[in-house]
Amino acid sequence: MTLRVAMIGYGFMGSAHSVGWRQAPAMFSLPEKVEMAVVVGRNADAVAQAAQQWGWAEAATDWREVIARDDIDLVDIVTPGDSHAEIAIAALEAGKHVLCEKPLANSVAEAEAMAEAAARAAERGVVAMVGFTYRRVPAVTLLRDLIAQGTISEVQQVRAAYRQDWLVDPQMPLAWRLQKEHAGSGALGDIGAHIVDLTQFVTGQTVDAVTGVLDTIVKQRPLQATGSGLSGSASEGYGEVTVDDVAIFTGRLSGGALASFEATRFATGRKNALSIEVSGTAGALRFDLEDLNTLQFYDGTAPEERQGFTKILVTEAVHPYVSAWWPAGHMLGYEHGFSHQVVDLVGAIAEGTQPHPTFAEGLRVQRALAAVEESSANDSAWVRIAADDRV
Repeated sequence: MTLRVAMIGYGFMGSAHSVGWRQAPAMFSLPEKVEMAVVVGRNADAVAQAAQQWGWAEAATDWREVIARDDIDLVDIVTPGDSHAEIAIAALEAGKHVLCEKPLANSVAEAEAMAEAAARAAERGVVAMVGFTYRRVPAVTLLRDLIAQGTISEVQQVRAAYRQDWLVDPQMPLAWRLQKEHAGSGALGDIGAHIVDLTQFVTGQTVDAVTGVLDTIVKQRPLQATGSGLSGSASEGYGEVTVDDVAIFTGRLSGGALASFEATRFATGRKNALSIEVSGTAGALRFDLEDLNTLQFYDGTAPEERQGFTKILVTEAVHPYVSAWWPAGHMLGYEHGFSHQVVDLVGAIAEGTQPHPTFAEGLRVQRALAAVEESSANDSAWVRIAADDRV
């Protein structure tokens, strides 16, 4: 059968998702044919240009009309977080499979409603997945696999950070990501969500309690005239920044280990520095997105004279996802994770199984983010994420 896709939104993530939908069928033997049917946006001229540039068959401006169409099977949501819940729930109730960008929602209440809608839809064979794409970087998937195999034995500590510097300039305009009504939160939700999910993904454990602090370093910025991705131009006047610029927190994992997290847009010189290091009783593993084709491994069981971190070049056919791409040693890039996301989603639909991360897993991350906000508002007191609240 043919899986006909409608993408709602066409900004930075729209371009990345479009690459995934276009490349995955060309490089992988998918169990179903994929058709990039329609891309939806509010600006008719801009979305028409996006459709032509990225390879969508048509453009539209009303997402409700598109979701109601009988010739649409899957809805891909790449809009700001304030519209995720409304679009996703409507799509699931219309019987459409859903892929939704992270974080799942702007609040726990919205995420709960989305997870409940996904659970109801699953009973009818409809699937829903959250776009935590970094799970599908081959080196990250390999890191997860090695931990699951017991390579470093018991996990004792995790250090995860996502550092960017695109807001260091106080004249950077007030984009939607800096407004709570659109983004829900700032660095915490936008990039902190990634490191919470990544920690839970690679360790197989949940974040059960947190203590942390949020800060807004630049509290007013020029109003935005135009914007695209993480850049834009300013207009006259200033507006309030209503989200955090920096989030620093500690988490207690379900297995007992401590995890430290840092999400910041004020790390001068760091453009997109996502890193995670997991220390165990028999070794350690480390990944850095700025060197995304490698995984660092410390074998604590090796003879003393041979101990030290070694670099694994994750470009061999035996590594996750890599066999569909280039000869050994030829590098992959940021965009490849979006193709792998399509591969896993389409495969799950064909098999009749739920793809991961599910909306329930997205809700779990949302609960952790809300707990960090609560902690910061209460002098960094520990906040427990109750076991009966986690999905």
